[in-house]
Amino acid sequence: MNGRVLIGAAAVALSLLLASSAAAAPHGKGTPKGRLAARGYHLYGEYCLSCHGANASGKESAPANSIGSGPYRTQQRQRGIAPSLQGVGALAANFYLRTGYMPLAHVGLQPRRQPQQLSDGQVRALVAYIASFGGPKIPRPQPWRGNLSQGQALFTEHCAGCHQVVAQGGYVTNVIAEPLRVPGMDARTIAEAVRIGPYIMPTFTYKALSERQLDSVIRYVLWAQKPHSPGGWGIDFLGPVPEGLVTWFIALPLLIGFCLVLGRRLRT
Repeated sequence: MNGRVLIGAAAVALSLLLASSAAAAPHGKGTPKGRLAARGYHLYGEYCLSCHGANASGKESAPANSIGSGPYRTQQRQRGIAPSLQGVGALAANFYLRTGYMPLAHVGLQPRRQPQQLSDGQVRALVAYIASFGGPKIPRPQPWRGNLSQGQALFTEHCAGCHQVVAQGGYVTNVIAEPLRVPGMDARTIAEAVRIGPYIMPTFTYKALSERQLDSVIRYVLWAQKPHSPGGWGIDFLGPVPEGLVTWFIALPLLIGFCLVLGRRLRT
């Protein structure tokens, strides 16, 4: 009798253990049922698995990498080779693949915007696979509903410190804040970047920046791609420093030269 009780207790314990393991297993494990996501599963194994790990769970460490060349070549061990993609949703996957940030050529490099590396069909499949793990959907901004003046004020407050007031980009410690006046920088891409916060860019939640405020920011960024210049030459809208340089090194020498020529003619 005691033996049967022990066997029964062991069976119950084993069933509870298996149930807890199944509950703890991340959503989306294995080949997805959907045709598009299933294709993305195989593409993930080809392009993403080596960095982001099996089941999109990420990798915590990487072997030492050689950085630089010649006398500046050093060995550096990087922690956190790639983050988990579980829960980032279609939003993050679509942004990184559409902007060419991913797949990354070498681990440790700053992701930089470049032409899309995969076909549209491959991107849709990978996005569908990553979305199977849950997370936010691709945003649908409406910049025409935003206010241009409010967008300029919000961009100046939150973004100009890195991207410059007319979105020309700039430099932060050890990284580059990319210009936003580039081909393909559309409303959806801007909205995705704001919500994701790629690389060292801060993430702006819905509490920090509402949908209507984001629409205003996007409207301003799109306007800044081709700003109006009613006063004449805008010097590419780089701000007061280049304007001052033009004044001191071009306008003033020309004005002084004109005065000298005019003075000589008056003497004669």
